[in-house]
Amino acid sequence: MGYVMDLRKQIGTAPIIMVGACVLILNEKTQLLLQHRKDNQSWGLPGGAMELGESLEEVATREMEEETGLIPARLELLKTFSGKDFYYKYPHGDEVYNVVTAFICNNYKGSIKFDETEAVDIRFFDLTDLPLRISPPDYLVIKDFLTTYHSI
Repeated sequence: MGYVMDLRKQIGTAPIIMVGACVLILNEKTQLLLQHRKDNQSWGLPGGAMELGESLEEVATREMEEETGLIPARLELLKTFSGKDFYYKYPHGDEVYNVVTAFICNNYKGSIKFDETEAVDIRFFDLTDLPLRISPPDYLVIKDFLTTYHSI
């Protein structure tokens, strides 16, 4: 997260608009892959902030590989989310208004592993048995996904 970290050196924890992408990764049983995040002790989707010059698809692909070890063969656009509901204050004080584009991926290669600097666990969950503690911005994305793709 070089760009955002460089920006934070200039402005501190003040609210910024943070553009990024996340990926809803589904296995053959239509279970959702979530990582247990270190920063807020919640489960969340793989994803992160855009670096200068990246496309949203490139962000999603990079973050998916970095955070899960999986490489997407195909990404399907779900939706772009933004607005006051996507305000988030990180436990360390940084404030953001997220503009996040969510992708769905059910075709990927690689072996699951998690980034130990960002997460303590990673696993698939049944869509009807998701963990109770989901990171706030990701909760809204997952809720929309479940509503939109209920028939999956």
